[in-house]
Amino acid sequence: MNKIKEILGKLPHPVRWALTMLIGFILLILGLIMMVTPGPGLLFIFFGLTILALELEWARELNKQGMQGLERIVAKIKAFFKRK
Repeated sequence: MNKIKEILGKLPHPVRWALTMLIGFILLILGLIMMVTPGPGLLFIFFGLTILALELEWARELNKQGMQGLERIVAKIKAFFKRK
């Protein structure tokens, strides 16, 4: 993610904003399409939100909530396997 920030940081703001929006929304739409067709839909949605989070506050908040949910799931899985 830092590499993407570094590359985009060299571009002028309007170009950076446009590229971020274009790539982020394309990945988000592809992820939504893949939710009903074969493919890694959740992964594409996560990547799209991560890229959009570089410029948009609502995407940052959704991304943060998603990461917290993922951490809770991983903790539950670890606790389940530690009991056995």
